[in-house]
Amino acid sequence: MRPVQENGEKWDEHGPFDGAPNVHESSIESSIPNGRTSDESGAPSQDVLLAAGIGLREDDPNLPCLTIRMWTIGTVFCLLGSGLNTLYTFRFPSISLSQSAVQFLAYPIGKACEYALPDWGIRLFGTRISLNPGPFNYKENILIYILANLSYMTRLSADVLTEQRFFYGLKAGWGFEIAITLATSIFGFALSGLFRALVVEPAGFIWPGVLGNTALSHALHFKDNGSIKGSKWSMSRYRFFMLAFCVSFCWYWFPDFIFPAMGYFTFICWAAPDNAVVNQVFGMKSGMGLLPFTFDWNQIAYIGSPLVVPTWTVLNVLASLIFWIWIVSPALYYTNTWNSAYLPFQSNSVFDNTGSTYNVTKVIDKGADFSFNITKYNQYSEIYMPVVYGLNTFGLCFATIASLFVWLFLEKRHSIMTIARASWFGGFWSKGNFHMRDPQPQYSATPTWWYGLVGLVAMVLGIFSCEYYPVQLRWYGAIFAFAISFVFFVPLAWVFATANIKVQIDILCRLIAGYVFEGKVLANIWFFDLGYISGIKGLAFAQDLKLGIYCNIPPKKLFIAQAVGILIGSLSQVAVVNWALNHIPDICTKKAANGFNCPFSRTHFNTSLIWGAVGPRRFFASDALYRPLLWFFLLGALLPIFVHVTRKRFFPNSKWFSKIHVPVFLGGLNYIPPASGTNYGSWAIVGLVFGLWIKSKQRDWWKRYNFVLSSALDCSVAIGGVLIFFAVYYSGAADKFSWWGTEVYQNTCDWKGCTYFSLPKGEKFGP
Repeated sequence: MRPVQENGEKWDEHGPFDGAPNVHESSIESSIPNGRTSDESGAPSQDVLLAAGIGLREDDPNLPCLTIRMWTIGTVFCLLGSGLNTLYTFRFPSISLSQSAVQFLAYPIGKACEYALPDWGIRLFGTRISLNPGPFNYKENILIYILANLSYMTRLSADVLTEQRFFYGLKAGWGFEIAITLATSIFGFALSGLFRALVVEPAGFIWPGVLGNTALSHALHFKDNGSIKGSKWSMSRYRFFMLAFCVSFCWYWFPDFIFPAMGYFTFICWAAPDNAVVNQVFGMKSGMGLLPFTFDWNQIAYIGSPLVVPTWTVLNVLASLIFWIWIVSPALYYTNTWNSAYLPFQSNSVFDNTGSTYNVTKVIDKGADFSFNITKYNQYSEIYMPVVYGLNTFGLCFATIASLFVWLFLEKRHSIMTIARASWFGGFWSKGNFHMRDPQPQYSATPTWWYGLVGLVAMVLGIFSCEYYPVQLRWYGAIFAFAISFVFFVPLAWVFATANIKVQIDILCRLIAGYVFEGKVLANIWFFDLGYISGIKGLAFAQDLKLGIYCNIPPKKLFIAQAVGILIGSLSQVAVVNWALNHIPDICTKKAANGFNCPFSRTHFNTSLIWGAVGPRRFFASDALYRPLLWFFLLGALLPIFVHVTRKRFFPNSKWFSKIHVPVFLGGLNYIPPASGTNYGSWAIVGLVFGLWIKSKQRDWWKRYNFVLSSALDCSVAIGGVLIFFAVYYSGAADKFSWWGTEVYQNTCDWKGCTYFSLPKGEKFGP
């Protein structure tokens, strides 16, 4: 296919940011003969791909990729990112150097290598390897990003390693820590490759999360100065990026340091700081966030940039926010359902019958492998959850899990079967009558058996870790956990690839482990690690595979980069965890200097004690307080059927009704808590402003700058946050900086977590 002109910009089916077909091939099965059309909510349009810099230039298969400078810069960023992010998981508040910032920072370093290094090289197997093979190109830059990206999936793994070693006192050694960390990452890597034909290669799976990266890559490496024909927007994408970056970087000093109240802009709560109801309604920390305004991009993009998310996703999430958080939750709360009115409206903590944070150590025998003591439990208190915590973390999670498979069967079964028959899966039952269009025909594909082999290696490492070391999880438990990750990967990837929403199944893993391995807390945390974290990492690997298609990275070279990144990131992570636990004084205690009190690991510790020791059976027994939440499984199974039948019978031609996405409606609020209605509300407002209003009123501007702006905001906030932390907070310069704008939002009921009902001193609620 030859490049075509579209508003003055070239569109090439095999451009450097390829993998997306032209507008006539935008369905998921566009590359399959006689394939069915995809859901319009998941199909990319030509405008979206052009706006993200995809397909604007022809590919050059001869561009060097795995160069010495790529490996050097990528390894440094991988070590730096893994080390920094792992270290600061021990700290509150935590900081991190984001992936988009790495992509941006790698560019000037790569260009410096281009100008400074000599063209010295040697020949190896017929190929010349040079220190400076020519101009620093976008493929090298993307591979650096992908290599470093693997180091940013460290927090959850670091949390469970710290949880076992510090809080449970089990020092299994470096061998276990390396083996279990590699098993988790490698299995996710294998899942991404095994299922790439189903959820990565089809054109309809746009993976919106990478559009900012492709736009940034195009802006940095192709500094076009031409304007769109007939448009007044003549500034190049590169100049626009730099301008937006500088403005955002300077602005971020205000909400992050100078005037933090701009980030927590709950001015109604400031006017009535002691009014519990006002703070519960309009509050941002423990309230429902009914006034979703903030001037902090970090708060707006808490769940991801709203500029890259499809409008139909934003509308589904907004509907979910309004219904579940602003209508259902207040109705439950103010009627004191589950005794919730004695607790904050929203919190990620669980409580006892006095309204205090639940002290799990009171019901655990530390000398007996942290086993549960029923006598102490009956003497102390049942566990109580805030209404939003119970409804969203459990009820809606149950409903989402049930809806995933029903929704896929009703809405996507034909798509799944068509793609499966055209992929390598079809080889098991078809005779090759269907063929998937290769998204990168100019390169040889990575053999699927490579991914199958590394998947087996991951399972061997996981089973060995559980059998050889005393972590309470047996071989069959490890296989069960891997099976859960395997079964859920395609449904989760299907949603993430089209909606950019990660549906959580962590509670499901906790519950299953709590029932199967009741009373075994270590088994609970490692079942969670192998069953949940491996799948989450797999989604990140799959997203990078899609980025590789868009940027025409040779698949085998991408495989090598990801494999090396796993090894470097895992070893670095384990080394930093051990160094921190051995060298930071009083780490993971309240006495720890510089805030290294391990908040995330402590939360995981409490969670594993609750679900591993106390057990879910006491939560959902026939007479248990929270048993009604199990009905959400039925709700999740029936709602897709209701929506499907209603649309088919009554609204077959409705544009808006076809946009209803049940799993996103049920699972789109998965970051609440700790996120709040303000985070989601402001995210939705910005998403609709850019995705609906600006896109329709200023379409040329949107096509040229929308995704570039998203990348500029993400990069500036990430780099600004790190600089502010080290220059101001870590150095102690901010210790004496205090005024009304740094304190007003903290002197409210919202910040303190006021309750609707108050208990007289010494009184208790519940049975």
